Amino acid sequence: MDVDAGRGAALGGALPTQPGDLPLARRLRSLLSWPTADADPVTHLIRTHRGIHPGTEASVLRRAYTIAENMHRGQFRKSGEPYITHPLAVAQICAELGMDATTLVAALLHDTVEDTRYTLQALAEDFGGEVAHLVDGVTKFDKAFYGKAAEAETTRKMIVAAGKDVRVLIIKLADRLHNMRTLGVRSAASRERIARKTLEVLVPLCDRLGIQTLKRDLDDVVLLHLEPEAHARIARFVHDRPGWNAYLDDVVAKAKVALRRSRVDAHVSPRPRHLYSIWKDTVARGHSVPFDLPRIVIVVDGPATDCYAALGAVHGLWRPVPGRFKDFIASPKNNLYRSLHTTVCGPKDRTVEVLIRTEEMHRAAEYGIAADFRFPRPAGTAAARAEQLDWLRRVLDWEQEAPDPAQFLESLRCDLAEAQIQVLVEGRQVVLPAGATPVDVAYELGPNRGDHCLAARINGRLAPLSSELEEGDVVEIFTESDAETGFEADVAPRGPRREWLGFVKSPHAQMQINRWFADHTEPGISIADKVRLGRATIGLALRKHDRGLANDLPLLRLSEELGYPDLETLLVAVFDRALEPDAVVLQLIDLVDHRQ
Repeated sequence: MDVDAGRGAALGGALPTQPGDLPLARRLRSLLSWPTADADPVTHLIRTHRGIHPGTEASVLRRAYTIAENMHRGQFRKSGEPYITHPLAVAQICAELGMDATTLVAALLHDTVEDTRYTLQALAEDFGGEVAHLVDGVTKFDKAFYGKAAEAETTRKMIVAAGKDVRVLIIKLADRLHNMRTLGVRSAASRERIARKTLEVLVPLCDRLGIQTLKRDLDDVVLLHLEPEAHARIARFVHDRPGWNAYLDDVVAKAKVALRRSRVDAHVSPRPRHLYSIWKDTVARGHSVPFDLPRIVIVVDGPATDCYAALGAVHGLWRPVPGRFKDFIASPKNNLYRSLHTTVCGPKDRTVEVLIRTEEMHRAAEYGIAADFRFPRPAGTAAARAEQLDWLRRVLDWEQEAPDPAQFLESLRCDLAEAQIQVLVEGRQVVLPAGATPVDVAYELGPNRGDHCLAARINGRLAPLSSELEEGDVVEIFTESDAETGFEADVAPRGPRREWLGFVKSPHAQMQINRWFADHTEPGISIADKVRLGRATIGLALRKHDRGLANDLPLLRLSEELGYPDLETLLVAVFDRALEPDAVVLQLIDLVDHRQ
């Protein structure tokens, strides 16, 4: 049974239960609001679903509801409401997202296996293996048997199940949204604990799936429970803005005229920001008073090229603010969000944000992976959907390398908490956490490349392995075999260095490095290793100048000139980056050329 919840709203429904709402009052309201014998609680769900998917057979939804209601009969939530109100609300959220009937059936039954005598085998026999997989994916492990590991094991199970069918995550997100909306009957400590876990894992998961219409609601209800005073203050600010709607109407009207003059067919509408977004950009950054910029969205009725024509019309009407243009059409976000963003000096010299996208982009921005179920599938959707789930496949790759469930959950939280960047390596795009380094890239290319990584070039320049990468960097990875200089060619590679754990960002790299040290009982890197790797680093840097060394004599001379007692000390300094390899090589070339 998930976190306490009562009869609640789905997308765009009633406000969340306020913290401190009295259980007795809730119980009395539930008795008044619970449907009478003549009412049909599932009718609204069916109407919503058929409004998006006309012609869908309703009998399977009624049958799923009947079984769920029978199984949960006699169970109540702490709010005092019949438990069936929760799975019905979860199914309603899924229906408003536009999910298929299979998802709705699984949503209605999602707690039956966990909380009633209804078995997974019986469910599979009644509704098929597809529904059974979805229900099993969101069914939690029993704390009585798994103890503290139950939460981590449940999350891991859900992620693995989502690898086979992403609808598992959509049901889980809808489940948590309804639970969060009806969390007010819990204690303050419970509300904060559940809200924080939602913020750490489920909100980022929702963002990775691109379901912004769901994420906005999750964001706001998390803010309600973590920052109730800020939530109330921003809600008042949004409600009390004088002239706000009139100003937006004026902006929309002028934008429509400019678009018509440019012969761009488009729909223009206000695009209000949700409470959490305002809080994050103002209050969370230390501003004493919340503020918001007027914002509109332009949805063009045509191809992506019309977005740029619309951009020209807007910039011809209002002066653009320098540095505030972003092209997420040419370079989509990692969740495949695509739009043009610009900021202009609008009417009365007020700053206005403008989003420009096609209808297909707008659907994808709102519904993300769920758009594939809500709308007819256009050509290329399958490939786009596969690309959108690349991050999930990466998680599943390193999930197998984390035998400890607590380690997996912590790595997942870290991975989801990080912003992401894209870099180019060996002709392909690689997505990494912000702040990732060449070592992270090396492990993305394979465990062997990572373990034996020696050096890297970033945008054509040799750079320390600890260098933080930036969006769009071109990275080259070199291993010891790439840097052979003729010295100690028969020496076997020695694997990663422990200090890498201090700067790698991706869970995959962290786990591979820890795995290597768990498999090797050798002590940390020795002086001999540093000498060998320092020599190889110099050899690699010399290759940039099409040079090489026939023997150690030039290095010996350079070590004397630089004041090092011997060659080995110089090579250790190069390895430790006390000396930059490029600088050493330039001095070495100068020394050799002047003595010839």
